[in-house]
Amino acid sequence: MKAVTTIKPQLAARRKSRFWGTFFQQKYLYLMSLPFVLWVFVFNYLPLWGWTMAFQKFKPKDSFLDQEWVGLKYFKELFHDDSFFQALRNTLAMSVMGLVAGFIIPIVFAILLNEVRIGFLKRFVQTISYLPHFVSWVVAAGIVTKMLSTDNGAVNDLLVGLHIIHEPIQFAAKGNLFWSIVTASDIWKETGWNTIIYLAAIAGIGPELYEAARVDGASRSQQAWHITLPGIRSTIIVLVIISIGHLISIGFEKQFLLGNNLVRDYSQTLDLYALNYGLGMGRYSFGTAINIFNSVVSVILLFTANGIFKKITKESII
Repeated sequence: MKAVTTIKPQLAARRKSRFWGTFFQQKYLYLMSLPFVLWVFVFNYLPLWGWTMAFQKFKPKDSFLDQEWVGLKYFKELFHDDSFFQALRNTLAMSVMGLVAGFIIPIVFAILLNEVRIGFLKRFVQTISYLPHFVSWVVAAGIVTKMLSTDNGAVNDLLVGLHIIHEPIQFAAKGNLFWSIVTASDIWKETGWNTIIYLAAIAGIGPELYEAARVDGASRSQQAWHITLPGIRSTIIVLVIISIGHLISIGFEKQFLLGNNLVRDYSQTLDLYALNYGLGMGRYSFGTAINIFNSVVSVILLFTANGIFKKITKESII
C-alpha cells in the first residue's frame, strides 16, 4: 500500500515536468495559438452570458440586477407556438435533404475528378466547381432567382424547349418546391469547396495500393469502391458527425433571400423565426430562448452521432 501511494506522486510529478518541458520547447507555437484561443473565448464563450436574457423579462434600459426574472416562461411559450413547430419542421427537412445530398455528391464528384488524368482539365473543372463558394448568398440568390424566372429563365426555357412542360412554372410561388430549390442551390454553391477536403484525403492514399489492384485486374470502379472509399472513410465520418451537429443550425440567409410571402410556410427556419419573433418584434428574451434550444439540440445531436459512430466504426471526434 505504501509503494502505491509513493508511486502516484512520482508519476504526477513526472507528468508535470514533462508538460512544462514540452511547453518551453514549443513556446512559440503556444504563443502563435494564443490570439485564436482569445478569439474563440471572446466571440464564442463570453456571449453565453447573454443566455440569461431567456430567463428574464429583458428590458434594454434596465441593468442586469434590475431585470425581472421569469424562469422558463419563454420556453413554455415557445413550445405552445404553432409557428415554432412549423419552423422546426422546415429546418429539419432542409437540413436532412442538404445533409444527404451534401454528403453523397461531393464524394462522388471527388472520386470522378480524381480519375481525370489530364492535368489541365482536372484543374479547370476543380476551379470552376469551387468558384461559387466565394460568391455571397446575395449574389447567388439573385442568380438562382433569375435562372428560375418565368421571364427568359434558363430552367423554364430548357424545360419548355425539351417539351417536358408546356408553359413556364412559377418556381418562386411553389411552396412544395422550395426545399428542393434551397438544397439544389446549396449543392451548386458548396459542392466544389467540399470536394477539396475529399481530394486531399484521396491524395493521402498510397499509390502502391492502386498499382497492386491494377495488377490483379481491378477496374477503375472496383478501385474506387475497394481502395478510395475505405481510404477516406475517416474523413467522411468526421465530416458527417460535424454536419449532424449542425443539423438544426442551418442559418437563414438562403431561406431569407430565396423565400417570399407566398412560400413563407416552407421557408421559415428556426434562425429566421428567432430573427422575426425576437429582434423583429423586440422580444429579445423569446429570441434568446429559441437560440438556446438550437444550441442544446445541436450539442445533443453531436454527442449522439459521435457515440453511434464510435460504437459502429470505433472512430470518433470527441
